[in-house]
Amino acid sequence: MGGHEHHAGGGHPLPGGPLPTAVAVGLLFLFAAGYLLLVRRTARRSAKGWSPWRTASFLAGCALVAGALLPPLGAFAHGDFRGHMAQHLLIGMYAPLALVLGAPVTLLLRTLPPRRARRLTGVLHSRPLRFVAHPVTALLLSTGSLAVLYGTPLYDVTAAHPALHWLVHAHFLLSGCLFAWVVAGPDPAPARPGVPARLVLLGVAVALHAAFSQLLYGGFLIGVHAPVDQVRGGAELMYYGGDLAELLLAGALVATWRPARNPRRPTAPALSPTESLSPP
Repeated sequence: MGGHEHHAGGGHPLPGGPLPTAVAVGLLFLFAAGYLLLVRRTARRSAKGWSPWRTASFLAGCALVAGALLPPLGAFAHGDFRGHMAQHLLIGMYAPLALVLGAPVTLLLRTLPPRRARRLTGVLHSRPLRFVAHPVTALLLSTGSLAVLYGTPLYDVTAAHPALHWLVHAHFLLSGCLFAWVVAGPDPAPARPGVPARLVLLGVAVALHAAFSQLLYGGFLIGVHAPVDQVRGGAELMYYGGDLAELLLAGALVATWRPARNPRRPTAPALSPTESLSPP
């Protein structure tokens, strides 16, 4: 068990210099430009076009990731644990929700040729993706990874090794997108559970997030080496910032929930093999 008396030392210099940050921001720009290109193609093919709210959400997600990587927060995050935690919240919780609400998979399916769209649908229903998109897997990869990063020496190791540092960023972003997609994503997902099960999943994530932030604040079972005030400040950001992000996720779940219509409608008589139902 570690206490705050073991937290010593300050922050770390910017890993790898400005080049990796420039590359990452450049990739974000390409993703945003690609999304806008698909929106334009959809507008040409359909009179309804594409929701401007979804476009704004996706672009906001890209902007949040860029804001977390660029100065002043990007530089502050490598010199202060509180900055690191703010960066983690933006990359791992707020940006993923905004990106997922942009429904990029649905947008892509609308613009792909039928054959490629069927291939993408097949991937979405493949066994590996069904495993990755399982609620328990998504929970372990997102919230469960906090224990690995902050409860072991991994945080200090990643601060000293640029490649690991950027892998952690990528993990935060991808696992955050995975969890938001499973819980409240408008895009199709394999074997997505019902709304009650997703609310329970979100409640478990809230409880785990709160418990770990309290352990971090108290200095118990924590492997982070930083000044006490920074660790406690980071723990408070994790607690309150995580609560707000999960509240937004719950709001997105409720907003995207579409209850079944006429659940008590009498069962229709069985049809013969030659009969068919007209579309609703």
